Amino acid sequence: MTWPAGLPVIGVRIARPTDRLDEVVEFYTRGIGLVEIGRFEGHSGYDGVMLGLPGSDYHLEFTSHEDGSPCPAPSVDNLLVLYVESEPAAEIVAGRLSDLGYSDVEPENPYWDGRSITIADPDGWRVVLDWGLAES
Repeated sequence: MTWPAGLPVIGVRIARPTDRLDEVVEFYTRGIGLVEIGRFEGHSGYDGVMLGLPGSDYHLEFTSHEDGSPCPAPSVDNLLVLYVESEPAAEIVAGRLSDLGYSDVEPENPYWDGRSITIADPDGWRVVLDWGLAES
């Protein structure tokens, strides 16, 4: 699949603020397994870290401002869904997160029951490790 001709996108970055930058980076790198692909400090009061998959133009950016974050707490249905190849692969990632002190949480939407593991990051944003796509 390619981007539509009228939308010549060459990459995607999803960005959000946090007041727990170091904890969030640890969660997504040591826990989830994403790779740090960039970092900046002191840019008009902002620090930030970009995380992504190797060789991919899709990544996450987490920023922190010296005056704090204006971002309200997320709802339990704000999800980052990562499709993994199998249930054992999801369990490996969930195990690393458990070792860091993050346990799975009950998904709000029953669609995810029996096909995924949901874990909240340090800010309460939920990550779904879904193996259901691989089994369909």
